[in-house]
Amino acid sequence: MLDNAPRGTIVVEDLAIGMTRSLRKVVTDADIEMFAQVSTDRNPVHLDDDYARDTIFEGRIAHGMLTAGLISAVIGEQLPGHGTVYLGQSLRFLAPVRPGDMVLAEVEVTAIDYAKRKVTMDTRCLVDGKKVLTGEAVVLAPSVKFD
Repeated sequence: MLDNAPRGTIVVEDLAIGMTRSLRKVVTDADIEMFAQVSTDRNPVHLDDDYARDTIFEGRIAHGMLTAGLISAVIGEQLPGHGTVYLGQSLRFLAPVRPGDMVLAEVEVTAIDYAKRKVTMDTRCLVDGKKVLTGEAVVLAPSVKFD
């Protein structure tokens, strides 16, 4: 399940501190397998039930960067949206995401440099209301001056 309906582009001139956008997605076994295929990260903690059962996680978990990718989806599709360029992203992984978990990925504008089109955002992912990932993104937002 994914509720990432594109909401269009919000140009830097229309951004305001405190603006937020989010998406929800159930992380599936197929998502984990596809991410392993694309990234070439085939760590058995993500793919092998027997192996993962004997780890500190006591079961399989999704790749942390798969979860972080949901933040990228919110930024690239919603806030600011199409035309946005990532300049940086910090991440802190707080808890595992497991197959079948519904992840809520959220971004919130915390600072804007209108002259440089630079936008800073708090980023987070939650499962059942518990933060599993936090961070900060810095992006170059699209502008009406360049459209």
